[in-house]
Amino acid sequence: MTDLNTIEAANIADARGSACPGPLLEAKKGIGKVQVGQILEILSNDEGTRNDIPAWAGKVGHEYMGFLEADGFDRHFVTRNK
Repeated sequence: MTDLNTIEAANIADARGSACPGPLLEAKKGIGKVQVGQILEILSNDEGTRNDIPAWAGKVGHEYMGFLEADGFDRHFVTRNK
């Protein structure tokens, strides 16, 4: 299992301060900016993101790697698979 603390994301989608569906829209935009096999990091302080991002990643075929709690927000990691 990957240590999320050591991940260097290819792109960061900063959705802090936006409520659902903002973080999801930022994730969809951000994933288009990384190559297949690269990692997108999504920053969000919306509780719903903890369910929304893994569900979206699974639905569209990307790998949700998990999240880290930061100072007042979460850092979610998604690997682009296609």
